[in-house]
Amino acid sequence: ICSCALRRFLWAVSNAVSGPVRGLLTVQCRYDPGWETYKKWWCRGAEWSDCHILVTTNGSEEEAKNNHVSIKDNQKQFTFIVTMEELRWNYEDTYWCGIERYGTDLGVSVKVTIDPGKSMYKCGCVSSGPAQLRALRVLSSDFSVTQSELSHRVVDFLIFACRLLHFFMSGFCL
Repeated sequence: ICSCALRRFLWAVSNAVSGPVRGLLTVQCRYDPGWETYKKWWCRGAEWSDCHILVTTNGSEEEAKNNHVSIKDNQKQFTFIVTMEELRWNYEDTYWCGIERYGTDLGVSVKVTIDPGKSMYKCGCVSSGPAQLRALRVLSSDFSVTQSELSHRVVDFLIFACRLLHFFMSGFCL
């Protein structure tokens, strides 16, 4: 792929984006007129040759979604937008905006970084619904359980663990 040709047909509005852990980020990719009905894609991999496609449009303006990643093409504005949600530490990498075409696809790299935010650890008991069901949420990774799924003993231990995290990591507990 010739980088000079890429700039003529496809470019990312920003070649580096970031978002908070458990938050979201968006990437805007623009293309020249004439590419509207081509499939657009978003892939992950430091090298173009090892890039793994995460989500692809079908050549229309219909949004496509795969797990925590979505892509939507605005063919009137010659732009497609990629949204990554529920960001995790391990999402930090090089990604690519691309357009599928005969021969070698068009692609431009985007560096994605994940910000830790003010606190990596949050814990608390929250209530919801008319029955005031309690749910314990531990947000230090991707761990989320409800009280009905656990014995009271395990819930008590997790509350204790949250308080320890609060004490040692300067997070907060409700």
